[in-house]
Amino acid sequence: MSELPTETELLAWLRDNPTQTTKRDIARAFGLRGAAKIELKQMLARLAREGRVERRGKRARPAGDLPPVLVLRVTGADADGDLWAEPVEWEADAPLPRVRLVTRRDDPALGAGDRLLGRLLAPEGPEAALTARVIRRIGMGPSRVIGIYHESESGGRVAAIDKKIDRDWRVEPGDRGGAREGELVEAEQVGSPRGHGLPRARIIARLGDPSAPKAVSLIAIHEHGIPDDFPDAALAEAEAARPVALGRREDLRALPLVTIDPEDARDHDDAVCAQGDDDPANPGGHVVWVAIADVAHYVTPGSALDREARRRGNSTYFPDRVVPMLPEALSADLCSLIEGADRPCVAVRMVLNAQGDKIAHRFTRGLMRSPASLTYAQAQGAADGRPDAATEPLVETVIRPLWAAWRAAHAARDQRQPLNLDLPERRIVLSDDGRVLSVNFRDRFDAHRVIEDFMILANVAAAETLEKKRARLLYRVHEEPSPEKLDALRETAQSVGQVLAKGQVLKTAHLNRLLDGVAGTEHAEMINISVLRAMTQAYYAPENFGHFGLNLPRYGHFTSPIRRYADLVLHRALIRAEGWGPDPKKDGLTHDEEVALPETGEHISMTERRSMMAERDTTDRYLAAYLADRIGAEFEGRVAGVARFGLFVKLDETGADGLIPISSLGREYFAYDAGTQTLTGERTRRVIGLGARVTVRLAEAVPVTGGLLFELLTIDGRAMAGGGKSPVRGTPRRKLVKSRIRDRKSGRH
Repeated sequence: MSELPTETELLAWLRDNPTQTTKRDIARAFGLRGAAKIELKQMLARLAREGRVERRGKRARPAGDLPPVLVLRVTGADADGDLWAEPVEWEADAPLPRVRLVTRRDDPALGAGDRLLGRLLAPEGPEAALTARVIRRIGMGPSRVIGIYHESESGGRVAAIDKKIDRDWRVEPGDRGGAREGELVEAEQVGSPRGHGLPRARIIARLGDPSAPKAVSLIAIHEHGIPDDFPDAALAEAEAARPVALGRREDLRALPLVTIDPEDARDHDDAVCAQGDDDPANPGGHVVWVAIADVAHYVTPGSALDREARRRGNSTYFPDRVVPMLPEALSADLCSLIEGADRPCVAVRMVLNAQGDKIAHRFTRGLMRSPASLTYAQAQGAADGRPDAATEPLVETVIRPLWAAWRAAHAARDQRQPLNLDLPERRIVLSDDGRVLSVNFRDRFDAHRVIEDFMILANVAAAETLEKKRARLLYRVHEEPSPEKLDALRETAQSVGQVLAKGQVLKTAHLNRLLDGVAGTEHAEMINISVLRAMTQAYYAPENFGHFGLNLPRYGHFTSPIRRYADLVLHRALIRAEGWGPDPKKDGLTHDEEVALPETGEHISMTERRSMMAERDTTDRYLAAYLADRIGAEFEGRVAGVARFGLFVKLDETGADGLIPISSLGREYFAYDAGTQTLTGERTRRVIGLGARVTVRLAEAVPVTGGLLFELLTIDGRAMAGGGKSPVRGTPRRKLVKSRIRDRKSGRH
């Protein structure tokens, strides 16, 4: 029989061997038999009574230590890109431990707030961080909530502003963090919710007045967990960056590469120019140059800038601010193709024939100097014969050759038949203090199409070059719609007298015929929205499944490395494949990056969706704030969605959308038909479907959630039979929130 371990030795064993903690495991480890096993049992019982050991069934562990298998909540990634978590249950007086997650290729993409079952790994040393392997994800947030703090006798409540959360969070007196009544706060869950009570939370940040204009985008940033503070190491690298000399780069400074962007653009990452092809073998052809900021020169693999750029995945744009992927020293200066400044670039020279087909291309790493930074309106005015002082000198050398090449390229595009959706883009104009001055729709010029068409050509050329060189890349993948979504689209098309035939391989040309069939009619917007809803979500992956919407067999994002990490990865792949000096191993795609492409694609697809949701929620809140002082006003609009609980209406004036609860439609029962997307009155047989013209009265606008509630006055010019009750009186705010939850789940957005 071996000697019974001391208490210190036993506790050390339990800590070092978290998976071998039963009495049998310990006895085997120390070679205990007979009476010694009884003494071991007595020692464990004594340590448990003293609070030095915790007993869970047959297992024991030092008090305050973590079990070998436990539930963890993801807290987010650090500046190095490592993902960290914390235990959901922790009752010790010691600080909450941090656990670094070790993920595998087939693990799900994890985000802050996700809960997972993890297995602790053996420590690599006494000072090493705790690490755990992901067993499986068991829940997705929220573990944090943004809301309004309200005081109560028992401590307080946080009323979530997120439309997906339909309950309050309880705050104990000691967890309020100094929050005051009516203040916007960020809170995090404490422990696991048990039974039917409210989940408990503690306030971790006070965000100020929720009605302050600038709080709108701040809410979205916190609500969606978008990183908005750069680590000091990343800022230091950006500040240390310096302009690039010509060196071994190709000198492109003689080319009239102009940037054409929105008037409120915050960066300039692409430039274009064109000229007629003087090759006699290509009569009537064109040469088009697309130059893109060489972000890869400044943001090298494994650097602090790279780790932070990957963590963010992309820039996020709000009406009042931008959360950039890169610090301003790069995004607004050294990596921005500023007029008159020498800037490093990665450029592609594309040769088009007279019909606009690309017949050749080559990539180069160069140095450029843009002669002008134009807005879309400026470029369009010059193309239409109305140049201003800035564009007058450029009409003959830049504008006319560019438009001539574009007309040819656009004709080739029309032959390819990409999906021709026509969806106007809203523009929210703010005052200096952040209040909404106006909501309108952005002008759409040929100048927009010039840039779009040439960027698409450049993206295709990048994918083709890398495939030819057998280099791995991240494709932009857009798969065709699912059969279920197509069936729903067919029902909608039939409701307006159009046909989308079954029994054929779906092509974009079929959808374009549907769109053309309603062009210029009252149903055009509804069908465009319905086609958009039928589409799958595009994503990034190293496997190529084509791009359905663009009708292209291969497609990669190359043209925006300032604001999309996917483009930076593609630039690095080109640097490595082309062997561009002086040291392609320094800023080209590394072996580790190549191996991690699947995880990178999944991660940046997630960050892209995160930004889209944050931008959409911010727009909803600004629109609600804009309309909040017009309660009782009447508006014209269309039915944009039909659900069991009511109608969604999109207003003509602003494009804002809100809910008409079914309870306010009249004094009869309305039956919902999911197939035809209609509501039918049981008594009157009145059918309400997508696209119906309506007049509504604004009953409620809640800026903090972005919710709008309408009362239906007329539909297709006729008043509702029997009248309806006002949702102001008949529908409480919580019901509006719950209805919006169902809206999200139904995929209306």
